[in-house]
Order: sequence, then structure tokens, then C-alpha cells
Amino acid sequence: MQSFYNKALTGLLVLMAASVLIGFICMRCTYIRMTVLPAADRALPMRSDLISDKDVGGRSTIRLVDDTSTLSFESTSVKAVDYPYAKVELAFLDRAGKPTLVDLSRYSSIAFDVACAPANTLAFGLVMFEDHVSVPGDYATYRLAYSYYFCNERGEHVELDLARLRTDQWWFDRHKLNLAQQEFTPKKVAKLSFGNTFQSPFDVVSKVQIKGVTLMGRDMRYLYGFWAFMIVAWPAYAFWFFRRHTQALLVDVEDKVRRDLPLVAYQQLSQDLHRDKEQSAILRFMATAYPNPELDVETMVSTLGISRNKINEILKAELGFTFSTYLNKLRLTEAARLLGDKEDSSVAEIAYAVGYRNVSYFNKLFKEEYGCTPKTFRKLREAAPADLGS
Repeated sequence: MQSFYNKALTGLLVLMAASVLIGFICMRCTYIRMTVLPAADRALPMRSDLISDKDVGGRSTIRLVDDTSTLSFESTSVKAVDYPYAKVELAFLDRAGKPTLVDLSRYSSIAFDVACAPANTLAFGLVMFEDHVSVPGDYATYRLAYSYYFCNERGEHVELDLARLRTDQWWFDRHKLNLAQQEFTPKKVAKLSFGNTFQSPFDVVSKVQIKGVTLMGRDMRYLYGFWAFMIVAWPAYAFWFFRRHTQALLVDVEDKVRRDLPLVAYQQLSQDLHRDKEQSAILRFMATAYPNPELDVETMVSTLGISRNKINEILKAELGFTFSTYLNKLRLTEAARLLGDKEDSSVAEIAYAVGYRNVSYFNKLFKEEYGCTPKTFRKLREAAPADLGS
């Protein structure tokens, strides 16, 4: 059994270590990131588009300074229309360099560092294709969901929750949609938009530098994979453990019963004992008197006329046991035989039959001897194809 327990412990430690390692890896993998800037680290190609209110009769201007290591631009807001705007939009491209739509639904936020001179309130937004509303390539029909952030010359770190982006009322009014339908899923994103707001300073050149733009999110599929591993691996280990434990216990019990066969009481009486008179008398007496719960060494002394020291000396030399140890060994070995042969007898009846008055004490001694309770021992005997005592 010790060999089995060593294997089981090794397997348990390996499984625990694998669970911790896989759990850690899966947890780390759930945190996903997509780099937008710097451009060299982008996972997807992008193109910078300059957009201003000149398209609707305004006079705001915007000039791109850099869109590789940073997104740097200079803009001037001119109040020639109700809501002047000037912005840079990063459009997603396919491998052929044509505009495409990207699924960003796995990402929950965007983070970047931004510095402005002078201080400014800017907007970030997602330009998204809306089914049944948008016309491919006509970005005026796309939904623009955005949020605001503040920046100054010292620089700010900004992190925006994509779920809290909101769409302007005019877009709903133009397309005759319910204004309450602000919820969206960014599965068809055409562009990321960075630009000014109606609170940006007018008639001055605003310089903006944005760097380290990263989309962040959680992909819970990795956790699902981890739980799938746990659901499969741990029950599989438990199944292996209980199955092999039963097999190992059966082998162990068979070995102990086979080893203890010479101690069985009825065989003690039938053996041709090549021993002296005192040895034969002691062994034969114990082989017949063991069912007596009152049996002790004093009873043997008075019955056989052999001293206590002599009895223990003979038992120790002949069998390697003291009187009490050999008596329990004899009783338990006989109990093991009876558990297999007398299926109709209860454990209590067998305990009484071999000399135990206390069934709990008998169960305790039996488990210490055979590594299992008498009931389990009987089940193992029934599972064995052949008589364990043969």
C-alpha cells in the first residue's frame, strides 16, 4: 500500500502544480491587449484620416505631425459652424490596404498618454458600421460613440471605458432611431477617432500628442478552458485513485492473508509440529482457547504450568510475538477467514466468535492489521475471483 500511496501523493502534487500553473497562465491570458500606437507594434494595419468641419462649410483645420511612434497633430477650431470639429481618425485596413471592419467586442477599455498645449478637452470615439442604417464607405452614416477626456502640457494618463461611450442625439434623429438605444456592441469598428470638442479653445493652434494607445479587455474563454481542465482532470484523478486504491488494497489484503495462513487456528491444530513439548502445548492451547475473551497469560500459566517468562520467551523465539500480540494476531487472522467463509454472519458475531467483546475495539484492531474495516475486507473478498485463503 505504501507504494500506491507514494504514487498517489506524487500524482496529487503533480496535478496540484499543473492546476496552479495552468490557472495562472489562463488567468494571464484572459487579459488581452491590442497595440494601436506605436505603429510598429500594431497587430493590424491602420491609416490616418484627417477630418474637419470644412466638409460642412466650417473653417477649422488640422495637420498631422506624426502617426508612427505617436499620434501628434495640430488643430485650430474656428467657430464658423454650430459645432466645429477637427480630428484624426485611425482607419483599420485589410491586408490589401483597403478599409475594413474590425471586431473589438473583446476589448472593454482603451488607455493612452496625452499631452496638450494649451490645456484642452478632447474626445475619443469609435466609428462603427450599424446594420440596416450605415452605408458602406459613407462614414457620415456610421455610428460615432465617444467619450471626453482632459489634457494639459504636463500630460495625463487616460483610460476610457468603451461600454460608457455615447452617441450624439443628431445621429438618432437623422436615422429616425430611438434615442434610448445607446447600447452597442463594437463588432464592426471602422475607425478610432481622436479630436477636439466644442470646449476646445477657439482660434488658437492646439498641439496634441498621444502615445501608447492600447485596447484592453478580458477573454473569458481561457478561464472556461481552465475550468474544463479542472472538471476533467480532478474527477479523472479521483476515479484513478479510488480504482487503484481498491486494487492495491485487495493485493495488500491478499498478501497479508497469505502471509498469516500458518496462524489460522484450525491449521495450527492440523500441523505436524516438530517442536518440543512446551512449544506444542503453548501453541495448541492458544489455537483452541483464543475464542475465550477471558484468556490471558495468567490463564495459560495456571493451565499449562509454564511460567509467564517462559511463555513469552517461547512465543518470541518461535513466532516473534509477545503473548498479547500473538493472541490478537491469531484472533484477527481467524476473523479474516470467517469474514470470507461465513457470509451470513455479521461483523459483530464474528468479533464475538474470535474472542472480542467490544466490536469497536475489534474494528480498530482489524483496520490496523489489514488496512481496512471488516466490512470493506468482506467486500474485497467478494470481489476477488478466488478464495483469498487458498
